Amino acid sequence: MALLPLFNTDGFIEAGCDEAGRGCLAGSVYAAAVILPPNYENAGLNDSKQLSPRRRYKLREEIERDALAWAVGVVTPEEIDQINILNASILAMHRALDQLAVRPEYVIVDGNRFKPYCDRTTGEILPHTTIVKGDGRYLSIAAASILAKTYRDDYMLALHEQYPHYGWNHNMGYPTREHREGIRQYGITPVHRLTFGGVGDGQLSLPFED
Repeated sequence: MALLPLFNTDGFIEAGCDEAGRGCLAGSVYAAAVILPPNYENAGLNDSKQLSPRRRYKLREEIERDALAWAVGVVTPEEIDQINILNASILAMHRALDQLAVRPEYVIVDGNRFKPYCDRTTGEILPHTTIVKGDGRYLSIAAASILAKTYRDDYMLALHEQYPHYGWNHNMGYPTREHREGIRQYGITPVHRLTFGGVGDGQLSLPFED
């Protein structure tokens, strides 16, 4: 089934938002916001989890070329530990929305949790709708999921070069057996999320202190 171009029916400029890295034990959480042309079509767009890495990166090029505006927001592991991962995921989406060169008038978000977004230029609270599995239903959310995923993957691949004992080039920071075994053997790094189970419970001797 083809994904839909817009949720709102009032002609508002609509931005789709999604995040990546919420369930990871390490690294920042990333989010993207994308505004596509009103009648945009791209049969290849889908939830990033349903696509191969090669296809995701090809689609990233197409999204960045075709979008009216796009941006990526980041919230660090330190911030995640301070405000919790749900608030951090929402903050990352707000930061992405802040950076859009075209100001949205409506926001659609993958999932079921969001906090109202205040436009940084007008001070107005934008209307929004959360959509469970929205990345498989609406083009702009699918596009946001692809940007968030690929930019976060780039970041985790770079971190893997710095901290090679956790398999981040494969698991991207998710709690796989390889990652947990790396924590058991080598301790944690400055980019681990200390408030997450399996990370902060007795693993506070840092072998990679600056």
